[in-house]
Amino acid sequence: MIQRATRSVSAVFIGAGLAIATFLSRVPQIRDLLKLTPGPLGKVLLMLAIGSLVSLPLAGLVVRNLGTKRTVAIMSLVTVSGVSIAGVGSEVSTVMVGAGLLVAGFGMGQWDVAMNVEAAAVEQRLGRSVMSRFHAAFSVGTVIGALLGAAANKAHVRPAVHLVAVMIVVGLATLLATKDFIGEAHHEVEAARSSGQPTHAWKEPRTILIGLFVLCMTFAEGTGNDWLGVTAIDGYKTSDATGSFAYVVFVAAMTTGRWFGPQILDRFGRVRVLRACALSALSGVALVVIGPVVWVAFLGIVLWGLGASLGFPTGVSAAADDPAHAAARVSAVATIAYVAFLAGPSLIGAIGEHTGVRKALTLTAAVLAVGFAVASSTRPEQEGVVPVSSVG
Repeated sequence: MIQRATRSVSAVFIGAGLAIATFLSRVPQIRDLLKLTPGPLGKVLLMLAIGSLVSLPLAGLVVRNLGTKRTVAIMSLVTVSGVSIAGVGSEVSTVMVGAGLLVAGFGMGQWDVAMNVEAAAVEQRLGRSVMSRFHAAFSVGTVIGALLGAAANKAHVRPAVHLVAVMIVVGLATLLATKDFIGEAHHEVEAARSSGQPTHAWKEPRTILIGLFVLCMTFAEGTGNDWLGVTAIDGYKTSDATGSFAYVVFVAAMTTGRWFGPQILDRFGRVRVLRACALSALSGVALVVIGPVVWVAFLGIVLWGLGASLGFPTGVSAAADDPAHAAARVSAVATIAYVAFLAGPSLIGAIGEHTGVRKALTLTAAVLAVGFAVASSTRPEQEGVVPVSSVG
């Protein structure tokens, strides 16, 4: 039963990664179809983050009433519908793309929290760290989405056709995957509710600091996802295919870091590993910004992806150290982290309008420096107690 649940959660994470990466892999082409400059493009991408940010504070209530299985099933359908609308909108208007992304973001926010709470329940049942492996599965989905996007671009498949086709597959596959959820995540939400008010997590300094750390790392992940393709094309004067490949390299590096992360965290501990991750990502951003030739930028993309890989999953594990409070704390940390998705596209786009996107990415390096400073917040809260998820 638990092995089937583990496979089901992994499949749901893959589906979520595939859904978002499918859209992001076609951002440069959608930009060209709608003739958008960096500023307006940033505002369009902002709709995805706004939808998620509106959705996340409601996630605890939704999961409490529906459970993780039904929440993921319903919100995955909302997400794929939104991405499909955005895809069709690329042939119609900027407003339609933005509306689709708003819907997709709303679905993705609650899908994200629900699958992470379910993943924490599976992790506790297994008695060993697996959280970053689930997030590696998400990255596998992003790699698949990026490769399909690169292939579709190479074959001159229009974004509308590509996005709608992939979303149909993602929606059906996710519905099938949820049938083996263990359902204990729902009981954990109830336990958290009975032990205190749902808003209590927002009053805990450690939870807020974990949220700040995850925000910094998510900012690095989000700006990489949103802007590396455009940076490679505009900043280094490469082809559209090379721009799509830059995104593939980034998500492949993210996947590698998440897959091998548990062993590294086991050996060196959360704080040291996460500080090293922040420095790696910062160094990668610097190479992308100042690299004299494109291959140096690609080296930076690898360092950036590896460094950003463990931020979100390890932050979620830290928030879920105490199973009785896991749902409330994961929801709070995810809400704080998603501010990065709200701020990232618009800030980089606004700055890039005047300096170019490549130079604008310097802001990401500054945010990573803050992440390095607050990484110690992920240390287990009870001395002498090493939670199951403390190494993941």
